[in-house]
Amino acid sequence: MIKVLVVDDSALVRKLFGRVLEQEADFEVEFARNGVEALQKLDTFRPAVITLDIQMPQMGGLACLDRIMVERPCPVVMVSSLTVEGAEATLEALRLGAVDFVPKPEGAVSLRIDEFAPTLIGKVRAAATAKVRISSRLRERVRHRGRAHEEASPARKRKSERASGNGLVLVGTSTGGPPALEALLTPLPETFPWPILVAQHMPASFTGPLARRLDQLCALRVVELLHPTVMEPGCVYIGRGEADLIVTPRPAGLAALSAPMDVDYPWHPSTERLVRSALAHVDAKQLIGDLMTGMGNDGSAAMTALHEQGGRTIAESEDTAVVWGMPGELVKAGGADWIEPLPKIAARLLEIVPKYAAKS
Repeated sequence: MIKVLVVDDSALVRKLFGRVLEQEADFEVEFARNGVEALQKLDTFRPAVITLDIQMPQMGGLACLDRIMVERPCPVVMVSSLTVEGAEATLEALRLGAVDFVPKPEGAVSLRIDEFAPTLIGKVRAAATAKVRISSRLRERVRHRGRAHEEASPARKRKSERASGNGLVLVGTSTGGPPALEALLTPLPETFPWPILVAQHMPASFTGPLARRLDQLCALRVVELLHPTVMEPGCVYIGRGEADLIVTPRPAGLAALSAPMDVDYPWHPSTERLVRSALAHVDAKQLIGDLMTGMGNDGSAAMTALHEQGGRTIAESEDTAVVWGMPGELVKAGGADWIEPLPKIAARLLEIVPKYAAKS
C-alpha cells in the first residue's frame, strides 16, 4: 500500500482529495489540517507521499516541508495556486526538497475534481517512486546562501562581450526539473558560446518566475520566451508553459518561437517537438541534447534521432534523477552518448561545446 498524507486547511479539499485517492486500491489515505498535525503523523502514519498545501494557519507549507526534510524525509507534492505568489512559493518548495507540485483547482473545486483527478493520482504515484536526497538539499541551501552574498556584491556584474559559436543546446526536464536546471546552469560561464533552450513541463504562470529565479543565480542571461527571438550566445531561453518551444529560421538568423500546444505531443512545453524542430533547421552535429529528471518519455525518441544523425546527447543518470523516466527512456533506446550524474553535466557541456565551436 502507498500511504498518502493529505495536508490542507480546507475541509472541502481534504474531502475531495481523499475521494480521488481512496478510489485507488493501493492507496491508504490520512489527513492533517495544518503543518503541526502533519509533523505529528510522520512517525505514527509514516506516509510514503505527502500532498502539502502552501498556505495554512499555525504552520504553513514551506515551514512544514523544511521540518519534514530534516526529521523524516519523504516525497512531498506541493499543492499550489496558479498565481505569481504561488509560483514563487512552489519554486522555493522545490528547492527545499519537494519532488513535484500540483496546481490547486480554481473556482468551484468540487465541479472540477474529475478533471483534476488523473493529474493528482499521476503525481502522487510518481512521487512514491521518486528519490529524496536530504544531504543534497542541505548542500544546495548552503551554496545558495553563498551565492546570495556574491550577487549582492557590485563586483559580480555581467560583462558586455559575447561569445562566438553557432550551435544549440536543447534541454528537456519535468518532475524535479527546477533544482536540476539550477545545478546545470549555475556552473556555466557567461562566455558559454551557444544558446540554451529549455523545455520544462510547467503551467504558464510558473515559467516566468522560474526564469527570473535562474537569471538571478546564473552568469548566463535567463529569460522566459514570450515572443519570436533571434537566439544569442550566453542566453538561456525557458519555454513558456502551456505552449511549445520551437526553432525556426528568420532572416536575421535562427529564432526561438513560443508556439501553441500541438495535441500530437502529450507534455508541454514539449521536448520532443523542440528537438525535432531544431533537427529540421540545424545540422545534428551542431546540436547537443540534454535529457534530465522527469516522468514519462518526452524527448527520448527525438534525442535518439539526434544521436543517430551525429549529434551528441546526455542523459542524467539514475543515481541523481528524482524520477528516471525521461532520461531512462533515452538510455534504454540506446540514444545517450553520455550518462552523467547531475553535478557533472555542466562540465560535460563545457568539454563538448568548444570542440564543436572550433569546427564551426
